[in-house]
Amino acid sequence: MEYAQAVPLKYAIDPDECIYLQKGKCGNCKDVCPADAIDYEQKEIKKTLNVGSIILSSGFTPFDPSKFDNYQYAMYPNVVTSMEFERILSASGPTHGHVLTRPKSSKKKDAENVKAPKKIAWLQCVGSRDMNRCDNAHCSSVCCMYAIKEAVIAKEHVGDDLDCTIFFMDMRTHGKDFERYYDAAREKHGIRFERSRIHTITEVPGTNDLSVRYANEKGELRNEVFDMIVLSIGLESSKQNIALANKLGLDLTPQNFCKTSTFEPVATSREGIFVCGAFQGPKDIPQSVVDASAAADAAGAILAQARNTLTRSPEVVPETNVIGERPRIGVFVCRCGSNIAGIVDVVAVAEYASKLPYVEFSTDNLYACSQDTQDNMVQLIKEKNLNRIVVAACTPKTHEPLFQETLLNSGLNKYLFEMANIRNHDSWVHKNNPELATNKAKDLVRSAVSKVALAAPLAEAELEVNQTAMVIGGGISGITTAKSLAMQGFHTHLIERSGQLGGQALNLYHTASNEDVQEKLSAMIQDIEQNKKITIHLNTELSSVEGFVGNFKTTLSSKRKKKVLEHGVAVIATGAVPFQPNEYCFGQDSRIITSLDLDKKFMDNDPILQDLVNAVFIQCVGSREPDHPYCSRVCCTHSVHNALELKKRNPKMNVYILYRDIRTYGEREILYKEARAAGVIFIRYSVNQKPGVVLSDGKILVTATDHVLDRPVEIEADLLTLASSIIPYKDEKLAKFFKVPMNDDGFFVERHAKLGPSEFATAGVFLCGLAHYPKPIDESIAQGQAAASRSVTLLSQKTIHTSGTVAKVNPAICSSCGVCLSICPYSAPSFLDAKARMFRGKAQINPVLCKGCGLCVASCRSGALHLQGFDNDQIFSQIFALSEAG
Repeated sequence: MEYAQAVPLKYAIDPDECIYLQKGKCGNCKDVCPADAIDYEQKEIKKTLNVGSIILSSGFTPFDPSKFDNYQYAMYPNVVTSMEFERILSASGPTHGHVLTRPKSSKKKDAENVKAPKKIAWLQCVGSRDMNRCDNAHCSSVCCMYAIKEAVIAKEHVGDDLDCTIFFMDMRTHGKDFERYYDAAREKHGIRFERSRIHTITEVPGTNDLSVRYANEKGELRNEVFDMIVLSIGLESSKQNIALANKLGLDLTPQNFCKTSTFEPVATSREGIFVCGAFQGPKDIPQSVVDASAAADAAGAILAQARNTLTRSPEVVPETNVIGERPRIGVFVCRCGSNIAGIVDVVAVAEYASKLPYVEFSTDNLYACSQDTQDNMVQLIKEKNLNRIVVAACTPKTHEPLFQETLLNSGLNKYLFEMANIRNHDSWVHKNNPELATNKAKDLVRSAVSKVALAAPLAEAELEVNQTAMVIGGGISGITTAKSLAMQGFHTHLIERSGQLGGQALNLYHTASNEDVQEKLSAMIQDIEQNKKITIHLNTELSSVEGFVGNFKTTLSSKRKKKVLEHGVAVIATGAVPFQPNEYCFGQDSRIITSLDLDKKFMDNDPILQDLVNAVFIQCVGSREPDHPYCSRVCCTHSVHNALELKKRNPKMNVYILYRDIRTYGEREILYKEARAAGVIFIRYSVNQKPGVVLSDGKILVTATDHVLDRPVEIEADLLTLASSIIPYKDEKLAKFFKVPMNDDGFFVERHAKLGPSEFATAGVFLCGLAHYPKPIDESIAQGQAAASRSVTLLSQKTIHTSGTVAKVNPAICSSCGVCLSICPYSAPSFLDAKARMFRGKAQINPVLCKGCGLCVASCRSGALHLQGFDNDQIFSQIFALSEAG
């Protein structure tokens, strides 16, 4: 195992290095293993599995920079890779989260050179965008953002006086909210960005310091010394991936990633085999999660008829009735490897917990979330007759469901459980003060014990699921979702506000890989029009939405006619619109157009394109500016591809692209390389010195400062194309209907930026396409499939259960003031009908709609409302328990 918390979290014996397996000697690991897990007799086993589809998610391998002698990675101890620096920043890493320089050796004189660095540099594109020293022409997509993140966190660990510099070629912060993070790093945290590619690292004689020589943007040569240099290494396909693809007969791209098409982004060249993650191409976590769901959808579609035929239902353990019993609490304190135990005295915390009121059993574990610990917990709960459990570990946000499942397996109600977060709230916060961290851990455990002692079993409402779906938006992402749901066997209603399906894809000519968008789009529309499981509603909008997950009732309005549609889930795929420029003389001359206008000229084969002498593109028109402070993601690739199309039609044409950063991420970088080779001229500009456009005597004069010559240039353009931004509809009415949030830009906000990019926090409502964030066709289709996949997790169930942590009314003391009705964002409270047998006009809570936010409880003037699982007596008991810390 390479490091603590590696996946899978299991040690393995390397048979080529093991002395016992090679020579029959040693065997020390077997002697010391407390779990008796060492088995030298294991042999390789071959199994044959009969499956209907295969999904490849075999990942990537980090680039090895030791092959570059100019960076001296293998020679200089303070030249580290970005992956190594991630481990340095980790509390479970080799320095327990302390950023320190490294000595040349373990000798005393070298050890004295260990210190907290004052200056750290990040060198971008190591093993990416490089055909001179390696064969990786692609951009690895993730390096710019992780370098910024590492620099920001490093300053948090070391202090604000740490000087962090990132040397880069193009800053590719093209993801959702990435541009804001980049701006904050530069303006708030003081991270320095130098646009330069470092060629060589040398060590300062007599020290471990590192010297680099570079030219800044003005062409001035600089020498600078750093304490540590981080090489931002890229992603590449491993030899094992390439061998696997060859064995399966799969096509690979020139960069050895798995080849897919724009309109089938997770389908390989072999039917029934799908791919997701970085083996499909370099990508970040959100897109990898989207692709994983998309691959699951694609596999599920061809296996839909076999659904549940091999399903094995888990054994349901009868719930033990603990009502009226004296609390018998079990406390389990997690070491989390060294993540917690490296700071907190876990043994002392467990011993302290054993002396708290009602605690019958207390222990510590290496990893509380591991399967063997889970099984052991079930056994201990039964043996010790425990009826309430506290786990002191990491965040309940990710791990609470796991431990609740453990309680269910032991026969306890899952709400008789409490977590004390002694990692995020303790060991990570107080890493420099172990004594304080240990005392705080005791306080947190004491608080959790006091609350769980008052916990009561809670019931969850069971709901029948209407196995019908509604997709809002008939663009390419919505069409994909509707088709995917229908192929999975579920009737789907596709709602489109206009009179035509296709959305913004109707305006596109070719994809970056030269696929005819209109031809493919027409085929997609024809498929869903002929599918009997899809009902298409054109010229239709939503008037109202009622209900909840599994049981929505939506009123549709079309040509003054209204219709109520009942459905179990909803997918929002409402798209976005192109920004209409208000600068560069747009609208004053027919030769000044947008990128979509140019696509239309390509589709119409406009003869004007053949006679152009000078064609100019201006990037970031309306993007990365105060009104729209985000990158629109598609513009750079679109312009580069269109520039190549112009060159293809007239090789003698002069084509210029004026840009801030070229963001042809992933294998789109190959297009950028082709454009430069074809003679497309790229001129960079800054947001403070934007290009100028003047109409003079029938001429379009474009002025800019050449960043290489540092001199102004003037181009007489025959055609000026403005790469305008993508802006959201900001449909607040729709957001209110489904109780889903929007960000400051107007895009819908997903449940979790990385782990839930295709779903909302509101159960039963899902998200895809441009309504989420600007993205190219392949990513829109993948997210459409992902939204369908997430929807199927609900639609495939006949019944679902709601949370037990909901508000409850004591009608006897309710004053019927109605404050709870006005304040609830989920419409959960209502008044009992006047014809009700008892408590007419008093408030009641629909447990299905309630999300347990507590707003109604906090605002109830009569004290009639209580939040189950977080009742007043529980909250006050925690407060009183924590007050003892003083």
